[in-house]
Order: sequence, then C-alpha cells, then structure tokens
Amino acid sequence: MKKNCKHQQEMNRRQFLERLGLGSATALSLMTIGPLQVMASPRTALNALEEDDPETQKMTYRTQKGTGEKISLLGFGMMRLPREQERVNELVDYALAHGINYFDTAPMYSGGQNETQTGLALSRHPRDSYYVATKMSNQNESLWSFEKSKEMYENSFRKLQVDYIDYYLLHSVGGGGLDNLRGRFIDNGLLDFLLEERKAGRIRHLGFSYHGDVKVFDWLLDNNDKYHWDFVQIQMNYLDWRYAQKRSGRRRGDANAEYLYGRLEKLGIQAVIMEPLRGGGLTNIQDDIREQLARARKDDTPARWAFRWVGSHPEVLTVLSGMNRMDHLQENVATFSPLEPCTTVDNELLARIADKMSGLDTIGCTTCAYCMPCKYGVDIPGNFAFYNKAMVEGQLPLPDSSAPDFEEKRLAYLEAYRTAIPDKARANRCQDCGECLKKCPQQLPISTHMNRLVEMTRKKRS
Repeated sequence: MKKNCKHQQEMNRRQFLERLGLGSATALSLMTIGPLQVMASPRTALNALEEDDPETQKMTYRTQKGTGEKISLLGFGMMRLPREQERVNELVDYALAHGINYFDTAPMYSGGQNETQTGLALSRHPRDSYYVATKMSNQNESLWSFEKSKEMYENSFRKLQVDYIDYYLLHSVGGGGLDNLRGRFIDNGLLDFLLEERKAGRIRHLGFSYHGDVKVFDWLLDNNDKYHWDFVQIQMNYLDWRYAQKRSGRRRGDANAEYLYGRLEKLGIQAVIMEPLRGGGLTNIQDDIREQLARARKDDTPARWAFRWVGSHPEVLTVLSGMNRMDHLQENVATFSPLEPCTTVDNELLARIADKMSGLDTIGCTTCAYCMPCKYGVDIPGNFAFYNKAMVEGQLPLPDSSAPDFEEKRLAYLEAYRTAIPDKARANRCQDCGECLKKCPQQLPISTHMNRLVEMTRKKRS
C-alpha cells in the first residue's frame, strides 16, 4: 500500500511539472531531488528550471509591514472560477509557477463552493508557498449570531484545508451603516473573538473590505489604536479615484478612492485593491480613448494601463484580478513581471480620460453578481453590462428623442437587447421586490435602473 501511495505521489509530481510545460524527461530527472523540493514554491526548485522565463523571475512584490512577507503585487481573485476543478488547478499551478502567491476567496462566492475549489487547488502545494485570504461573509442577518458566524469561520478552515488563515477580512462593511456593523461584528462579540484568533496565530493578518457608507470606514480607522488593522481592501481605479461619488444612481455616503487610499496612507495601513478594472468597465472604453492610450504606449492594452496605474501606488500591497481564463492570467502576469510604474505624463493622461469618462451616464455596476440569483430570473449584471456597453459605444437612442435617427436607434437597440438577453432574464421581469438592494456592495438602486431600461425600450418618438 505504501509503495502504491509513493508511486501515486511521483505521478502527481510528474503531471504537475508537465502541466507547467516541462518535458517528461525533465520531470523524471527532478524526482531524484525529493518531493519537497520539486513541489516547493516557484521561487525555489522550479526557479532553476525556468531561468529562461522572464515572467517567473520578475514578478513584482510588496513587503507586508510588520512581518516582512513578500506578497505578489498581482493577487488572484478567485470569485469567478470555472466550475471544473481541473481548470481551477491549472490556473493556480500557472499562477504559483509565475510568482503569484496571494489568493482571495470568500464563503459566499460561487454559491458557497469557492473556498472548497480554492482549497483543493492550493492544498496540492506546500503551505508556505501561498497566502490565502478569506472573509466573514455574514451579511445576511440570519448569520449575525456569534454561533452562526463562528461556524462560518471554522468552515473556512475545513474547506481551505488550512490550520491558519493568512489574511482574514470583515466582508463588505459599510452597507447598512454603523448599525449593520455593530450587529454583524461588535454587539455579538465576533470582532473581539477574531482579535483573539489573530493573537493565537490562527489569523495572521486581520482587515476589512469596504463598500458603501464612508462613516463605517472612518469609524473603523478612527478606532485603529484598538483594532490595529493589518490591511484594508478598497475599490480603486483611475476612474473611481475622483469619480466614485458620481456614478449614476449611487446613494449618498460613499467616498472617492482618493480619500480612502489617503486615509490608509496616513495611518500606514496597506491597501488590497479590488475592481482595478471597475468590473471590466475600463476595458470597454470609447474608441477615441482607446486610440489615445495606444498613441501613448502602443503595446499596452487598456487593462494594462489600469493595472499599472493602481500598482504604482506605494501603499498598495496587492491588486486583485478575477482571472478565470488562462489568456487573461498570462496577460496579467506579463503586466506585473515586472510592473512598470506610471509616469507623471501617464497619470495626467489617465486623469484627463477619467474626466471625460465621468460624463458618461453609465450604471456603476461592477458585475460582481452579489445580487444574484434574482428570484424572478432577471440577469441584473447582464442587463447593466449591455446598457453600459451601448452607452460607451454611442448606440443608445437617448437622450434626444427629437433626433432624426431616434426611432432607428431605438429599434436597433431593442433588437440587439433581445438578442443578447433572453426573455426570462430581461429588465421587465423585475418586480421591485428590493431583495437585490440589500446585497449590492455598490448600493445601486437596482429597481430604479431596471425601470429605466424598460422605459427606454418602450419609448417612441413623439
């Protein structure tokens, strides 16, 4: 039995090395240096094998304050993983082999399966070759009790197959204001428990992710002397830097990324960045803006511009990107291997572009899908993504219904909408139940936007 087990381990190692593009002969020769060396961090044994691969050698790292840990500036956001575990494993293997060592998940992602998928993929590698981040996702009031929240916390260890969590977050604080924060973390004693868990070493770094009411963000930082936050996760990109508050239909209380990052910088707290591409919105840009970027740096895609801008900020610890396709992963690895910081001229160009983009009446949806599923079947992020794309490309019939081509545009828009969005998933299925409003981290008035989309498809020239 032991012999068979040993043989299986050798085959697993061989398969792993071959997936990385190493020939079988090379894989067999490596068996002689032992399992710990072969399966070690990409910065050790595999390093020697990939000296010709510049991406492996040049990943940009940031140093975690207080511990000196080296964290890859590109972090792997696991929220939108493929369903097939084999594909997840391939993505994780490539990421580790090319220097990515920060992996972000949460209990609520992928219908509750994301931590399990992440754990299965990462547990095939040495524990000291990666840092895993997960969250207390007790947004639902039914989970506010200490017992329910503690059960969620303990399940994360089991699903991730770890005995300590590197980065643990209070998930999506801000929605619901200070009363929500107190109910989820303070009054039930949960935050005190998590502080003790950090002291015991089961949590290595404790922080929170923020969306919504800035009063909550400020309160948590005002009490930093008590909680000693190790990091904070914020939404930041070159458009939200000064125009987060200008998103179409946003409720009051949120803050621009410039303010959020500035407060963290003053306190010496490092930032983990989510939505660097603003849900893909910074890749779906107007043709004239795309041309401006291409003239400035012909080899840089819009995504690379956005990543370079975020990564250029010195207090950013890692930049999360949801990479469910190998080509996206490879492109992003190349961007950060190494990251070329933005120049003053680059920053000025992006600021001018942000000024222009802020004038577009788009819906501030980042397609995170926290609002899903809708019990009436509406594809909320799909509807908003279609609208935003049409807005950016100038295909909307609005705002001038007296324009000569209004009816032509309206019919073209309607035909494209019906082709892209199935009947059962369209905006007119919305029943204004309000359930999605409680879940949206952007605090968008979703029902209002749905009504707006419905009215636009009905409106005819007077």
